[in-house]
Amino acid sequence: MEHKMSINGKEYMLLKLLGKGKGGYSYLAADQAGQYVLKQIHHEPCDYYQFGNKLEAEINDYKRLKEIGITIPDMLAVDMENERILKEFIDGDTIYELILQDKMKSEYFDQLHDMCTLLYAARTNIDYFPTNFVVQDEKVYYIDFECNAYMDKWSFENWGVKYWSKTPEFMQYVEEQEKKIEN
Repeated sequence: MEHKMSINGKEYMLLKLLGKGKGGYSYLAADQAGQYVLKQIHHEPCDYYQFGNKLEAEINDYKRLKEIGITIPDMLAVDMENERILKEFIDGDTIYELILQDKMKSEYFDQLHDMCTLLYAARTNIDYFPTNFVVQDEKVYYIDFECNAYMDKWSFENWGVKYWSKTPEFMQYVEEQEKKIEN
C-alpha cells in the first residue's frame, strides 16, 4: 500500500520512516522533483521535555539557528493546518552511525566546535545527540531544529561530548536500542 502525505495540498510519497523524536515523526518523502524530509508533528507525551506549540517552536528555532549561522537543512514549506514541515533532505550517515562504524573524523569535531562558538556567543544550546547530525560531502549538518537558551549543564562539553565517541554512555544507549529491537 502506498503512503502519501500532503503539505498545503501538494502530495508527497512517503518512502520510509527516518525517525521519531520528541516533537514528531520524520519521513523520507519524494515527488517528481526530488527527495525531502517530511515531519509530522505529534502530540504524544514526553516525560522529560515540556512543549508549547510544537510547530511554532520548530519555525522559531529554525529562524534562530539560521540567524546564528548553524549549518541546517532548509525549511521548504510549512502546513500549519496539518502540522507538517517539509525540509531539505541531507543525504548521508548520522554521526551516530559513523561512531558505530569507527568512521568518525577530527574534521567533524572541528565543525561541531565551530557551531558551538556561534551558539555559545548567541547564548544557545542545541540537542547535541549524534543522531541529530548528518554528514553530507564531508560537511556536518544539524538536522534537528531544536534549540534552547544556553545552560552550562547541556553544553556540548558537559553533555553532548559523552555521546560523540564510544563512551560508556554511548554504548549504554546502543545497548538499550538493541534491546528495544529484540522486544
